[in-house]
Amino acid sequence: MTRLLAFVLTAVALPGLLSAQSAADTAAIRTAALDYIEGWYAGDATRMERALHPELAKRIMMTDPQGRSRLGQQSAMTLVQNTRHGGGKDIPADKRRSDVRILDVYNNAASARVQAATWVDYMHLAKSNGRWVIVNVLWEMEPATGGASR
Repeated sequence: MTRLLAFVLTAVALPGLLSAQSAADTAAIRTAALDYIEGWYAGDATRMERALHPELAKRIMMTDPQGRSRLGQQSAMTLVQNTRHGGGKDIPADKRRSDVRILDVYNNAASARVQAATWVDYMHLAKSNGRWVIVNVLWEMEPATGGASR
């Protein structure tokens, strides 16, 4: 009976252990997020490009002057070019934030949140060819009256 119980417990626990995030995955996800935000602040297009999947979509829901919502978007190429042209270099160093929080990891997919200078980026990352890269970003500016909700 003890052997049967041990077998059942092992069989139940094994799938979870196999899909659990490793320390290496956690570090690589954090590195991709930091390459993205710190690359932006530094105007370092190489670092930004390293963090992104070539088919990245970066989006924000904005309200136009008539009060209608519209979706603004950037591609990986646009984001890399904007970084190359200075990115966030004009943001004072004391205003720069790069707080990374990994929200979830499941096999080769992850979600992360980056609290930046005056905005928050929600990222989806994927392990592509053995490397974690950002494939989607949905971002939101902080309200004009104060800091972002946490």
